[in-house]
Amino acid sequence: MASWISMDEACRLLGVRPQTVYAYVSRSKLEVMPDPADTRRSLYRAEDVAGLARRKQAGRKHETLAANTLFGSEPSIPTALCAFFRGRPYYRGQDAVSLARSATVEEVAQLLWAAEQTVDFSCAAPSAPAHAGQPGRVAAFTALASLAATGHSTRGRLTRVLHSEGQGLVGQLANAFGAQRGGQPLHLRFAQGWGQTPQVAELLRCAMVLLVDHELTSSAFVARIAASTGASLPACLLAGLSTLSGPLHGDASGRVQALFSEVERLGEDQVVAHYLSTGLPLAGFGHHIYPDGDPRAAALLALFEPPEVIARFIQKVTALTGLQPNIDVALAALVAHHRLPADAAFALFATARSVGLLAHSLEQLGVAQVIRPRGRYVGQMPDMAQASRA
Repeated sequence: MASWISMDEACRLLGVRPQTVYAYVSRSKLEVMPDPADTRRSLYRAEDVAGLARRKQAGRKHETLAANTLFGSEPSIPTALCAFFRGRPYYRGQDAVSLARSATVEEVAQLLWAAEQTVDFSCAAPSAPAHAGQPGRVAAFTALASLAATGHSTRGRLTRVLHSEGQGLVGQLANAFGAQRGGQPLHLRFAQGWGQTPQVAELLRCAMVLLVDHELTSSAFVARIAASTGASLPACLLAGLSTLSGPLHGDASGRVQALFSEVERLGEDQVVAHYLSTGLPLAGFGHHIYPDGDPRAAALLALFEPPEVIARFIQKVTALTGLQPNIDVALAALVAHHRLPADAAFALFATARSVGLLAHSLEQLGVAQVIRPRGRYVGQMPDMAQASRA
């Protein structure tokens, strides 16, 4: 469970009076809950207090704030799409884990895009040269790059028109990753394309809903930067998905799959002993946003039994490190259990998150300002005297 502290402790850590703590709460900078032992008192989220204390200690210099805001992984952009409350992600105020029990990706897209019409990813997609190779990320990125090169700017176009284009982009992306073409929801199309049963399709649906968005990730930030310049929707999506493809972001499940391969080859005891004795990080365990465990992983892993050796590995790592598996472990375990295509985890992640990336791009269009961080030069200074003589 998350840790909560009293008003006195919060004031001591922040070096402020209670009135200032109330102001932090009113500006949604500090989460509060009633004290179970005394409902007349309140408790304050310790992680929020610690974050405020760090920013306060950094001082108010513009240069310090700018550097810490960007490189402290806390760029602040107003958004109504996704946020975290008490260790769980919410899409426009609705619990994402609860939505994953029954909602489709199409229904979540309608929610995030604030679309008036039902979202249908089987609609006619923008035309792009078909890739002659096998379905997968090469086909997906090739098709998207072609669309980005010829796409129209988002400026001066109605939202409903952009929604229609977004539907086509997600649909074409799914096709490129191997989903069966047709008028069914995405999870059924992926299951059919990969030769899976309707029962497995339900797992794919749940996984994709959990992956649709995750607040201001690196990929969402990049997509917003592209959108702020008036770039086309496929260009915004390509920018976001290119960032997502990194092994420290959306392709982290690939690192977990490599780890699982070691476990299946050498056994869980030998692999765990090697990583812990050498101090190497175990991919897929722990998450900085969820110190008490990734609820998305817990929700997905509760729906199926991973292969026995992988299940023992997860249990052993958790017992020895205290770190819970995150969504990347759950995705890799799902791929291993149902023998999905090797790149299926990234395909599911990229297709689902394309909905969120487009939502961020569309939301950014409402801000008439280009996102343009400033550089803080730390290199060699020019010889101005020599320059003036030249």
